[in-house]
Amino acid sequence: MRVLNNATYTTKQAAINILCEEFKKNNHIDAELYKYFDVKRGLRNADGTGVLAGLTLICNVHGYVVNEGEKEPIEGELIYRGNNIKNIVKDCVDNKRYGYEETVYLLLFGVLPSKQELEYFKNVLAMYRDLPEGFIEDIILKTPSKNIMNKMASSVLSLYTYDDYADNTSIEQELRKAIEIIAKMPTIMVNAYHAKCKKYDGKSLVIHPIKPEESFAQSILSTLRYDRQYTEEEARLLDMMLILHAEHGGGNNSTFTCRTLTSSGTDAYSAYAGAIGSLKGPRHGGANIKVMEMLGYIEKGVKDWNDEEEVADFLRRIIRKEEGDKSGLIYGMGHAVYTKSDPRAVILKQNAMKLAEGTDFEAQFKLLETVERLTPAIFAELKGDTKVISANVDMYSGLVYKMLGIPEELFTPLFAVSRIAGWAAHRMEEILTGGRIIRPGYKAVTKEKKYIPLSER
Repeated sequence: MRVLNNATYTTKQAAINILCEEFKKNNHIDAELYKYFDVKRGLRNADGTGVLAGLTLICNVHGYVVNEGEKEPIEGELIYRGNNIKNIVKDCVDNKRYGYEETVYLLLFGVLPSKQELEYFKNVLAMYRDLPEGFIEDIILKTPSKNIMNKMASSVLSLYTYDDYADNTSIEQELRKAIEIIAKMPTIMVNAYHAKCKKYDGKSLVIHPIKPEESFAQSILSTLRYDRQYTEEEARLLDMMLILHAEHGGGNNSTFTCRTLTSSGTDAYSAYAGAIGSLKGPRHGGANIKVMEMLGYIEKGVKDWNDEEEVADFLRRIIRKEEGDKSGLIYGMGHAVYTKSDPRAVILKQNAMKLAEGTDFEAQFKLLETVERLTPAIFAELKGDTKVISANVDMYSGLVYKMLGIPEELFTPLFAVSRIAGWAAHRMEEILTGGRIIRPGYKAVTKEKKYIPLSER
């Protein structure tokens, strides 16, 4: 007799628990079948490379070379429209200027703007920063969310209602929507955060007006902080974060989600909201929060942060699932493409350490450096895994945000604020060059059964 027969329950959750047991019994797939049918789980080849699903002009994420059929590790490179990210960041740092708006222009239009073109583009973005009349009150303040990513996704979907051409997918309308949503994302994020603080944290509601003359990074800090005060060093560091997170190829989960939704012919708001939902996941954009959580475990569990052997012992216990969140993962280490290095992590660490020196954050940065240095050898020791691994951008981004006084619940939303530029570029490229709905196959492994009438079950 099945568990559902004559089942009794007293609460809704008890009813779901009973149904859940029934679900589990009938939804198991033997892992060996994936090998038998050569299924590329996660759209990954056996060597870890991604299944080739399309062509793009937008970005190249280069982390290895294939020599006579075998992957060889190399130093990682991130190329935006043919421009190495190292050169983009270096020029901004050397000249002490903000570069995210220029990066958005590059990703959308495929070329670096002239001074006149950049100034014009900045003015256009500034025109679109404000939200529609009544939007903050009706969409954000009346239904605040504990999770800012969810509120951002629902807010982007709500913008559909305010657009008379929401379903028009011409390039002219798509470009207008892209620019508008890129410009509005920081405004949505900050107001969603302030609404959350008022509703759930008992804080006063503060909504600052937009200053159109401020850069994206300046405006975020200005509207986020109650006193609107920030230093240029802080704003330029945040600007660097926005540049580094703006794009990462068509194969990352959120961008592929955006392209998949786009291929169905759906509207821009649905595609971008879907990408936000993807980025929220801890295996994707939410990883920097997990790094900070792991750092907290290490700080409490290691008495002397400068004792590398003590740190190493704690890392071994994490991998054995004895410490931390018991997942066995060292967060911030390893990447699907990069091998020897993640250029974003290298750039971020170099520049952030300069601001951390002499502050309370310096010791934490050095502790993360120790984790980065020790982890590869410990993995090889405990798991026999000699694959070359390095720190990814999440290893240091959370601590940089913390150093800027940005609350943890905004770590991943800031990622979305930046990455919307890449999503927009890929959506329009998919519209122009895709031509087919994205539809991978799934092998059915259940056998046909004789139907049993209800009266006989």
